Amino acid sequence: MPRSLSIAFAAAICAGIGVAGYQPARSDFDGWREIAWPFPRDGWPAGRAFRCATEACGGDVEVYVRPKIGFCNCDSGVADDDEVDRVADLDLISQRFVPLAPGEVIRIDEMAGRIREYDLQMADGSRHAAIGIAVSHRCDLLVAVAQGKASAPEVERAALEFLGTDAVRQWMTAAMNGS
Repeated sequence: MPRSLSIAFAAAICAGIGVAGYQPARSDFDGWREIAWPFPRDGWPAGRAFRCATEACGGDVEVYVRPKIGFCNCDSGVADDDEVDRVADLDLISQRFVPLAPGEVIRIDEMAGRIREYDLQMADGSRHAAIGIAVSHRCDLLVAVAQGKASAPEVERAALEFLGTDAVRQWMTAAMNGS
């Protein structure tokens, strides 16, 4: 086999292995699909973004999730609502967000933190509901933000059901462990 052909063959096999090794987070929850990370680069790696446009999730809801490795207070984790406001990536969607109520303690798998509901004023003047989630594992942070045209409780329900699916939980665990 000519050398150039064997190099091309090896490259094709490696590319195939790389594609086969990538396992997108598929959902058990009907209607969700992965979309491109819509935000510009910042100090953290891009995360994963998902959209559900069915009535099962309240119409049009988007969820954005990403780890922020080494970003959390190792002793107290996510301690208060101010921290959720700062770290949950709401400002990537809109700089104009207002909390609707005090946040609550939440657990996602073995990660503890806080969840809070918000009102967002979008660039076009429309209003969306959003939730911000920040949970920690050791000194690392996992943040999720969900937004949509439905009410805040509907957006929260849809996002938590989606984040609770086996495939997404497995991906979050792997991302927090650096896999």
